[in-house]
Amino acid sequence: MAKPDPLHTVLKLAVEAEEQAALQLKAAQMECQRRKSQLQALQEYRLDYMKQLDAQQGQSIGASYYQQFHRFVRQVDDAIGQQLAVVAEADKQRGYRQQHWLEKQQKRKAVEMLLEKKALQAEAKAAKQEQKLIDEFASQHFFRRKLKH
Repeated sequence: MAKPDPLHTVLKLAVEAEEQAALQLKAAQMECQRRKSQLQALQEYRLDYMKQLDAQQGQSIGASYYQQFHRFVRQVDDAIGQQLAVVAEADKQRGYRQQHWLEKQQKRKAVEMLLEKKALQAEAKAAKQEQKLIDEFASQHFFRRKLKH
């Protein structure tokens, strides 16, 4: 019985590594999307707040209300700035995870190609041996017939 090829073990490990990298990529994509949704919510909140101020245009508003409004908008703008940085970091992590997954995928494909090449070589060797046996049988048959006549 033929000894199992160690490349099959390498392939199994490569497939597992690729699957793990794919899970990490999916998690990073989901985290990135979650962070972007939070950013969008903050931007919409700021826009709604600005619309409220626009709706009060023409009405008399106190200076303290106006100061509070601007202080609050500044705080929302700061939060948006922080969230932009968080989104950028999440997107960077997603990019790293995608690159990692692509590397694992490439490694798996390389091992598969090696196994395929070995299988083709084994087939060619077996076919060559079979042809050699057929040729040997034919020549023996030819000589036996020649000896009989």
